[in-house]
Amino acid sequence: HCTAPFRLLQAVEPHMRGAAKIELESGRKPRPRVVINVSSTSGIHGNAGQANYATAKMGVLGLTKTVAKEWGAFNVRCCCIAFGYVQTRLTAKRDKESISLGDGTRVPLGIPGMNFEDVAKTTVPLQRMGTVEEAAGSMLMLASDHAGYINGICLEVTGGLGI
Repeated sequence: HCTAPFRLLQAVEPHMRGAAKIELESGRKPRPRVVINVSSTSGIHGNAGQANYATAKMGVLGLTKTVAKEWGAFNVRCCCIAFGYVQTRLTAKRDKESISLGDGTRVPLGIPGMNFEDVAKTTVPLQRMGTVEEAAGSMLMLASDHAGYINGICLEVTGGLGI
């Protein structure tokens, strides 16, 4: 959970900070750029039985804040999003349904014994799970010029869970 974000940042550095350095050296102001990492509310608030996962996801937040400080001078913002309950394959009600992978392998939906929709109705102030469109919208917002002065934060997209 930390290795992939770290390696992705290493891979995009020439296109983000490196490109901004070239723009600065040529006397131009670097154009705005943004990195958006994905964490989890388990990293921010903890979650019983998930010590390793929570530790890794909090590590993504530390990475985000460090990159925000190091790359900010090059007009590169770095933010993080921690999602709560979002309607995905993982949070789907587990029953006999499954999806098919490209190689024909069938993968069951959800987690056995969990009904995230019922959990969300009783624990989330909006009394529902988020949609993938709402999750994508939070990324779009952080990537937009409207968020041009937002840097080094973790946006919790949770419907109010954890407040």
